[in-house]
Amino acid sequence: MEDRVSISISDGIADVRLVRADKMNALDAAMFEALVAATDRLSKEKGLRVVVLSGEGRAFCAGLDMGRFAAMKDGGNGVPGGEKRDLSVRTHGKANFPQQAVWGWRQLPVPVIAAVHGVAFGGGFQLALGADMRFLSPDARMSIMEIKWGLVPDMAGTPILASLVRDDILRELTYTGRIFSAQEAQSYGLATRICDDPRAAALEVAREIAGKSPDAIRAAKRMLNNLSVDPASALLAESVEQQKLLGSPNQTESVRANLEKRAPRFADVG
Repeated sequence: MEDRVSISISDGIADVRLVRADKMNALDAAMFEALVAATDRLSKEKGLRVVVLSGEGRAFCAGLDMGRFAAMKDGGNGVPGGEKRDLSVRTHGKANFPQQAVWGWRQLPVPVIAAVHGVAFGGGFQLALGADMRFLSPDARMSIMEIKWGLVPDMAGTPILASLVRDDILRELTYTGRIFSAQEAQSYGLATRICDDPRAAALEVAREIAGKSPDAIRAAKRMLNNLSVDPASALLAESVEQQKLLGSPNQTESVRANLEKRAPRFADVG
C-alpha cells in the first residue's frame, strides 16, 4: 500500500496522501487496492477524529491509469483486479470493489476533507466526491470524464453527485465530459472552499474538528449520511450500466479514437 497511499496520524488527524506523483496519482490496480486498504485500516483506527485526503506532485488524481485504457483498445474491459471481475457483485456491502475505493471514505465514521490541486478527472473526481468536503486550489480542474472513453461514472459518483448538483448541470457535465474550473465547481456545489493552499487549509479545519467532541462528530456524520436516499440501487445501476458498456463496439471505438488521436466513428444504436 505504501507505494500508492501513505498514512500518518497525529493528534487524531489522519494525513492521507496519494503518492504516485510520477503518474499524477492515476488509478491503476495497485492504487485501487491501496485506497480500499486505507479506508479499511482507518475504519478500525482508535482515536481517529478526522481525515485529510490529498495527492503528491502536480495533481490530486488524473483518473484511470492510461494502461487500463490501453487494455480496452481491443475489447478488454480494463477493470481493476482482472478482466473477469463481475461489477454487479457486491463485495463491500452496497458497493463493488472499485466503488469501495470511493465509497469507503463516505463510510468512515469521521469527517474526510479532500484537498484538491491540479486535476481531478474521471475516477479522480469521484474519489474527491467520497470526502465530506472538498477544498480546491484556484487553478484546479475537474471533469466527469468517463464519456470520453465511452463509459459512465461507476465509482459511487452518481449517488453522491445527485445530492450536490442541480439535475441539469449534472446531466450536462456527464454527457459532455467538459473540464470545469474550481470557480465553476464552487458554483455547482462541488467545492466547499477555494484556497491558495488547500491541504494547509484542510489540515487547519481538521484540527478544529479534532477539537470537538468525537462522539458528537461521529453522530453528526451518521445523521448527515442518512439524509440522502439509500444509495444501494444507484450503486448497482452504475455497475450494471458500466458492465454493458465495457468492451462493446462503440466503447472500444471511443478508446481507439482517443489513443489514435482521431475523430471516433460510432455505429448507430436503437
